[in-house]
Amino acid sequence: MSPRDVAEALLRRWYVLLFALVLTAAGAYQVLHPAPRYLSSAVIVLKPPVTGNQPNQLTNLQPPLATLSYGVIQQLESPAGRRELAAAGVHGTYQLIPRNSGTSATPRYLIPSVQVQAQRSAAVDADTAVSRVIDVYTRHVTDLQAAEGVAPQARISASVLVAASAAPVQGTRTRALAGTALLGGVGGIVVALWWDRYARRRRAGAGGLAEPVRPAGGLPVAG
Repeated sequence: MSPRDVAEALLRRWYVLLFALVLTAAGAYQVLHPAPRYLSSAVIVLKPPVTGNQPNQLTNLQPPLATLSYGVIQQLESPAGRRELAAAGVHGTYQLIPRNSGTSATPRYLIPSVQVQAQRSAAVDADTAVSRVIDVYTRHVTDLQAAEGVAPQARISASVLVAASAAPVQGTRTRALAGTALLGGVGGIVVALWWDRYARRRRAGAGGLAEPVRPAGGLPVAG
């Protein structure tokens, strides 16, 4: 198909391009006026019990604590854990992300800290979801040690290092508009060309079904 054929087909199917333009404009409006979204984030850490040699718990963060923390995260990310979080009122988007708060010489995930995130349409709802995830995480840590018979004074504890704080989610509008325009333009052209080809084939097929007109004793004459 030559460029001229493409241009003629698009002119014939101008109404398809007009419809695509309307859809693109609607999409651009949504990009320029998005629904408000807030991302809340908090950081929690597992701390060992206080001992005479290590009165400051934050100076005694050992790799086994990170292993325990990651095990609890896996429990909460399992189907049963998601059902438990849902029962606690946590719905929608949330994440538990193991963090490496060490230096370049610190192996990955050596520090037993976890970043909890939740995204909601209201800042209060996002903070509430993060708080509920932290509550369930803390309960799992306590239940695991209680099941092993660990004395309360010797138990590992979960502490909030950074309290939940929600911030509006800011997207790049120029990129979103460019993507919307590109998608609408390419989609409109493709659909217009396909519709033109489909319509021409259908018209050609319908015309081929017509029976030729045969005059008496003569050759067939196209009708």
